[in-house]
Amino acid sequence: MIDFTFEATSFLTNIDCLFYEIKAFMIKYLIISSTLLLLIWGCGSSKDLSDLAPDDRLQSAIKLYEDEDYEVAATEFEAILLQYPGSGIVDDAQYYLGMCKFHREEYILSSYEFSKLIKNMPASEFVADAQFMLAESYYELSPNYTLDQKHTKKAIEEYQAFVDFFPLNEKVAEAERKISEMNNKLAEKEYTIAVIYEKMEYYAASLKYYDAVTEIYHDTQYAPMAMYRKIKLLMDREREDEALTEMKKFVRIYPEDQNFKEIDDLKNSLEAKLKGGFSSN
Repeated sequence: MIDFTFEATSFLTNIDCLFYEIKAFMIKYLIISSTLLLLIWGCGSSKDLSDLAPDDRLQSAIKLYEDEDYEVAATEFEAILLQYPGSGIVDDAQYYLGMCKFHREEYILSSYEFSKLIKNMPASEFVADAQFMLAESYYELSPNYTLDQKHTKKAIEEYQAFVDFFPLNEKVAEAERKISEMNNKLAEKEYTIAVIYEKMEYYAASLKYYDAVTEIYHDTQYAPMAMYRKIKLLMDREREDEALTEMKKFVRIYPEDQNFKEIDDLKNSLEAKLKGGFSSN
């Protein structure tokens, strides 16, 4: 005898599975359809900026920028640059394009856009701001002092160009502060290398890097630290004449340093020792 109860149960189970699959498909279809309708409605309701006059289109793009819609604004500024290459609004578009890239943290691209303005539109009213923002782009790319510092050096170069060409600009003080900050970073890297070489007993290399810090980055906090460690190293290596020369420099240049008294006392003691040694001869 055939078990119709089992077959009916199996049939109903298959029907239930099919029902749920159809239901899931319909829900997915409705979601996709709704999304597409919203996109179509949104596109249809947006303003076509290409129909505007050049100045109006620029202002509309700037409004997008001010609303922080940087991606769409950048597209508009790029379109303006392509559509009106010889007009009076291209420098505005070029500058704001760079600003869009900057705010999107695309610093390599922003540096490129600002450089284009400076190179191709030297008479633009945006040149000073573009020069500062070019430096800012490299400043943002500057990594931790332990890593390669090519962008740090480039930031210093561009900030210095800004200071040299626009000495009366209100942002000069900020540029000079950041130059000092970047120099400190470079000095820290050189100083750290010197200390590592010293610990590895590569004394010639260590002294070379200490000298680089004191000579190139003499106005940073690492300069007196480097000279102090150089003096101590020279004394440990019994190179007293060279050490005394460095001590004299130290007490003359860094009278306010925390190690001044120690170095001054050491200088006086070494001078007396060397003088006594010469007298005995």
